[in-house]
Amino acid sequence: MRFTFLGVKLPNLLWPALALIGVVAVRLYGLAEVALPDYDSVRNWQIVQEVAHGNLRNLFHHGSPGFSLVYAPVAWFTTDYRVFQHLNALLAVVALAWLVQFVGVAVRLTALEKALLLLFVGTSVFLTFSGRDFTMGSMSLWVFVGMVRAHYRRLRNPSMPALLDVAAWLALGLSVNYKFLLTLPVLLLLELLWGGGLLWRPVVLTRVLLVLAVPYVAFGLLGVLGGLPWYRWPAVYYNLVFPGASNTAGRAGHFRFDGLYYLLYLRDFESPLLLPVLLGGVLLGLRSGWQHARRKAQRLSLPTYLGIWAGCFLLGMSLLLKAPRGLLLVYPLFYVLAFLGVRQLLLRVRWKVVANACLAVVFLVATAFNLHRIQREIYAYMPTHYGQLARHLRLRTPTRPIRIASTLSLGLSPFLVKLDTLAVITTEAQLPEWRRKQFEYVLLDASWRVVNSPYFDSLARQPSLFALPEPLLTSPLLFLEHSEYTGLGYQETLKLQQAARQDSLQLRLYRLR
Repeated sequence: MRFTFLGVKLPNLLWPALALIGVVAVRLYGLAEVALPDYDSVRNWQIVQEVAHGNLRNLFHHGSPGFSLVYAPVAWFTTDYRVFQHLNALLAVVALAWLVQFVGVAVRLTALEKALLLLFVGTSVFLTFSGRDFTMGSMSLWVFVGMVRAHYRRLRNPSMPALLDVAAWLALGLSVNYKFLLTLPVLLLLELLWGGGLLWRPVVLTRVLLVLAVPYVAFGLLGVLGGLPWYRWPAVYYNLVFPGASNTAGRAGHFRFDGLYYLLYLRDFESPLLLPVLLGGVLLGLRSGWQHARRKAQRLSLPTYLGIWAGCFLLGMSLLLKAPRGLLLVYPLFYVLAFLGVRQLLLRVRWKVVANACLAVVFLVATAFNLHRIQREIYAYMPTHYGQLARHLRLRTPTRPIRIASTLSLGLSPFLVKLDTLAVITTEAQLPEWRRKQFEYVLLDASWRVVNSPYFDSLARQPSLFALPEPLLTSPLLFLEHSEYTGLGYQETLKLQQAARQDSLQLRLYRLR
């Protein structure tokens, strides 16, 4: 007897379902015990609450109005940052499961192969790390998967509705994350090589541009209703292209060529299976793409298509300021390409049972190694002590709201109550101003070391009232994630992290005198 569910044989569901449960467990493990990891995560959490209550002043923060509007209804029921954090983590898992389903259909993977691929991709160190924040990464990944699926179908079966579907996904992506602008050169390249000229027809191009304009018009009108100037969203792009003064780390501009940064990161933090197979797969994919283009071929294989995405992103991001999140959208593609490359090699084995057994062993071992690195790079930096610090402050000021300045960090904010006030300072010279405003305490949060600020050395040398460790603020991944902000290279950033790690206490409380 064959059992089915929604028209699918249960054995075909069982292995992927078990793998999905495993990935969810990895992503959610210990998540309730950690704080929001960076300034942007806390700021997004605050902005979502503002938008939920009709305050649209920061709707276009980071050019991501769609992100804030999607999560705003959650803030009607709770302001607990952990709820937002868990939802964001689960959304990333949904995106990966959707990608694996797409790849499975395109290259006809078995149920066991889909499960192995999901475990392999789902235990990527950086994808696990980024799934624990509250930034646009998880939602961007979900939209990117939708866009890649739609665009691959469009290239395989050209039609105007399919092209407009891709434009709709791109428009959604631009609403969620301005970094979707970086997908435009790759999309245009693929359209030039395999698009058959459909996009360049005046009628079609006009319709595509109209679809892309929809979110700008809709959100622009919403912003005007909220009291913002109509150009507020385009102004975000202007500031990106023409940045103003240097940031607190002294970094200005967006370009820094470094062809080794991401390769070193992949070597040190991701699966050791990834880099050699990936480089070979990307090169073969690009070579195959060039050969297909020269022959004017109309059929595009999935490995070639994904290889072009991965290769173009890797090459393009090597020109810009770097952080591991720069390749967020294509990390899953790296893993897929590595999986397909190993699978292709094993398919040459004459005995299918042996090939399947080898495939299972290789990727179960690879997944186990990923879990080892997740333990070393993520789980080892739990739990947070911001909550303990907030309780200590409450004991010190039991009858009045807490008024505290914090060095370059909002990390304490989710642990305070609504009547409390936390102000971010960027230099010690600002402390007298906050003292005049009757702020009682200053928190020397070690985020100042993460962003390589030179302005708090003297405060760090003074005796503190109370001090606690905050392990996450010594994490190599957190430092690397801020290398885009600091402008430092890979080795320079890790040297900065090693120096910061010598200090065992990352949260130091002082009284403002």
